[in-house]
Amino acid sequence: MPKNLPVLNVNSPVRCAPLAAGTMTMATALQVALRMRALGEPVRVRLLSLVLAAGDGGICTRDLAPAVALTESTVSHHLGKLRDAGLIEGTRAGMNVYYRPVLSSLAALCRVIDPECC
Repeated sequence: MPKNLPVLNVNSPVRCAPLAAGTMTMATALQVALRMRALGEPVRVRLLSLVLAAGDGGICTRDLAPAVALTESTVSHHLGKLRDAGLIEGTRAGMNVYYRPVLSSLAALCRVIDPECC
């Protein structure tokens, strides 16, 4: 059974040196791991790609569910994990929530993994 990671606020982009820059502190490693853990589920990676492809207008659960062949409630659960990791954000419009990527968080995570990627 995997060990549960502590619950921390990870809504802001990770700010640390790249992995190859030297040994990370445990606190920094935890911040990176929490964000990467959200991407550890293939359906979440797919959802993130769909949110990125939707652009600035965002995309709602109703449109995402058929694209990944899951129920809206299951998609909402996965989107919640991505939102909790600070990788996407949602804006309510009537009965729908439109999700958009948090590009600064995604770019920061890319720079931690590979400083030459962005």
